[in-house]
Amino acid sequence: MKIASTSENLNFEKRVAITPEIAKKYISLGFEVLLPNNYGLHLGFDNDQYASQGVNIFDNDKDVLINSEIILQLNLPSDNYLSLLKENQNLIGILNPYLNKEKLENLSKKNINNFSLELLPRITRAQSMDILSSQANLAGYKAVIESFANFEKAIPMMMTAAGTVPAAKVLIVGAGVAGLQAIATAKRMGAIVFATDVRMASKEQVESLGGKFLTVEGSENLETKGGYAKEASEEFKKKQEELLSETLKKIDIVICTALIPGKKAPVIIKENMIKKMQKGSVIYDLAAIQGGNTAYTKVNEIVDQEGVKIMGEMNILNKLPISASALYAKNLFNFVSNLLDKKTGKININLEDEIIEKTLIK
Repeated sequence: MKIASTSENLNFEKRVAITPEIAKKYISLGFEVLLPNNYGLHLGFDNDQYASQGVNIFDNDKDVLINSEIILQLNLPSDNYLSLLKENQNLIGILNPYLNKEKLENLSKKNINNFSLELLPRITRAQSMDILSSQANLAGYKAVIESFANFEKAIPMMMTAAGTVPAAKVLIVGAGVAGLQAIATAKRMGAIVFATDVRMASKEQVESLGGKFLTVEGSENLETKGGYAKEASEEFKKKQEELLSETLKKIDIVICTALIPGKKAPVIIKENMIKKMQKGSVIYDLAAIQGGNTAYTKVNEIVDQEGVKIMGEMNILNKLPISASALYAKNLFNFVSNLLDKKTGKININLEDEIIEKTLIK
């Protein structure tokens, strides 16, 4: 079978779906790998590196699409490329079915199999394919680095003959994969770390990393069966707001990671809370692309709101594209390996397999 990937729009996406290392693994499984000219050049992966592994290099993306059976991407390709797809081709990536519902329905009508990997079930067997976890882990780390770089004080406590510099106080809003990595990174750099989450199961994880878990009094556990956060009640939101409002007065840096799959990000840090924060404080909002967790977040801008810097980027992983590509490409390889019928060497869409059934957009 012929497996391929086309170039992403480098203005928005620098990650790639097939690295030279992973190309070799596909070929060892019996696949023929097709890539366009200079596919990974922006990451230092030149044509020779791919060709030396046995990859077929085509002149352009169009020829790659026409000749392939499985297409691996980061994001849904442009309309021009989608129009080239034909019956029985398989498109695999982060297809964002909530935003691209109509486009994906039209592809399904053409008997194109669309697999969106952000829909993977949270089961043990799917962990090696979990693109949300692998990418969020890096995002949580990088958010801490970016916010610390914009904070104009030292992070760890420093005792000198001239006096003591106190450790920075960091609050992590949302203790999922990104939040837990943010806690670990901030602690390693010497900060005092607090965290809050609507899922009570997060308390033990936060504390195991050395963070202090902030609990809303009388809170319920707001976690879905799939392990994601669900929307809080109005009463919970009010209690959480009161707790955060008091906590933020003494916090130097906030990392926001709270997301609800398929919905606009909840606005957790309101205008009045930011007004109470110390001047010079920094907020990094990882939820910026989905509307943001603060009242003032703007994508790809640093907003200075009365001395508080609020940051948020369209794609923070564009600042770690080599590491992010390595993990993403391996996630995709594991997913494709699960799709492959080892006896026939063909794709087997077995809907009794929960991984396949949940990710296939019908």
